[in-house]
Amino acid sequence: MAIWFRHLMTDGMARRRPDLKELPFVIASPQKNRIIITAASQNAEREGVFTGMAVADARAATADLVVMDELPGQTAKLLHLLGLGCIRYTPIVSLDFPNGLLLDISGCTYLWGGERNYLKEIVLKLRENGFDARAAIADTIGAAWAVARFAKINPIVPCREQANAIANLPPAALRLEPEVLDRLQKLGFRTIAPLLQLQNSVLRRRFGQGLLNRMGQALGHVEEFLKPLQPPVPYTERLPCLDPICTAQGIEIAVERLLEALCTRLKAEGKGVRKAILKCYRIDGKKVQAAISTTRGSHSISHLKKLFQLQISKIEPALGIELFILEATRTEDMEALQEQLWAEAKGLEDIALAELLDRIAGKVGADVIQRFLPSENHWPERSVKLAKCLTEQPQNHWPELPRPIRLLHTPEPIEVMALVPDHPPKVFTYKNKRHIIAKADGPERIGREWWHDQGLHRDYYSIEDSEGNRYWVFRSGHYDGSDARWYLHGYFA
Repeated sequence: MAIWFRHLMTDGMARRRPDLKELPFVIASPQKNRIIITAASQNAEREGVFTGMAVADARAATADLVVMDELPGQTAKLLHLLGLGCIRYTPIVSLDFPNGLLLDISGCTYLWGGERNYLKEIVLKLRENGFDARAAIADTIGAAWAVARFAKINPIVPCREQANAIANLPPAALRLEPEVLDRLQKLGFRTIAPLLQLQNSVLRRRFGQGLLNRMGQALGHVEEFLKPLQPPVPYTERLPCLDPICTAQGIEIAVERLLEALCTRLKAEGKGVRKAILKCYRIDGKKVQAAISTTRGSHSISHLKKLFQLQISKIEPALGIELFILEATRTEDMEALQEQLWAEAKGLEDIALAELLDRIAGKVGADVIQRFLPSENHWPERSVKLAKCLTEQPQNHWPELPRPIRLLHTPEPIEVMALVPDHPPKVFTYKNKRHIIAKADGPERIGREWWHDQGLHRDYYSIEDSEGNRYWVFRSGHYDGSDARWYLHGYFA
């Protein structure tokens, strides 16, 4: 079975952006100092736009044309996803670049009540998902490919009727090179039928062996093989039990065996677990499960086992568990660590640190563990951001001047008394408590970011009261201004 997607890229783009469905739009890319259309939607084709046309000419013909940039590799990615989706209909699916699929449907059609229902099921399913698809079934790949793209009547070729099915089709249905097609066009071959009547020696001398090979593949005289698409194998391990498991110790042993099999496979492929789920199927028909996550990819059996041990108490075995399934729902590539004889790994790259954080997260939750990086902003409350992962590197440097350990997200107003208006405060009152200042350092002026908003600058002071507590306070605006205010912004250790 050959499937042809007449508007593969534009249909895929319309699925991601439904607002394009009713508009004429094209996908284009630069070629030799010109922007050339590489794919056109059905609405654009109705207005005279076609593939290979210059965008400037297309816009002259269609005023409301929408032009999208071509993304490299997007066609292959979309075709690969469609191929994976067709594996539900047959185990052997091959990609036919740039806009088709080839399926070996031997022994599969009876499940749908015959070839016609089988073809109808696949084509309608693809069209329901927004893809303009045509398909054909024949004994050979070449005949199915030709009928899917060029025939206008019966898409199912009867057994051993390939010659009759392709006889009235143009030579382009044989998947020939453009040079050979041009030569056939000049010699007046409008259909394949006259070619079938000529001797092989004549065709070989005039058009080369390539034409004979393609004709032989379409007629079934030359073998042609498919390269099956290999679906990604899920990282899943199963452990059935002869006797139901009812104890925490039994569950722990089952987890250890599953991890041994899973981690051995992940280590061989250079991957590590980021998220994993343990599914336990009880004999009463119910399912209970426990999940873990890691800060960085890991295939350490001992570490992952410790994480699951924190979750085993949440598993209720009831009358017993008869099947365990361990699934790694998220993995990541891991770099091989160089073995060292006398030096130990330190800092954020230390695996022991990541394993410690994973155990803490298993007890108190992953949301309470946060790592901050400097952000390029003047305002202190905007100058930090959350790190995405443990190993993310900062793009900027922390400020050289000291900053408080605890920084308030929103500065809180205080009442201040100073001996001289532009000097550090001598006394300040915060939440009805009076603080006498023993030491002070500053000011450090931080100006506003004019591209964000307009307002007053800040003069920061590091102060210490008579009890030894240290604070970070600032005055907003000039000391002689009527709108000057004092605020508390942070605490030092």
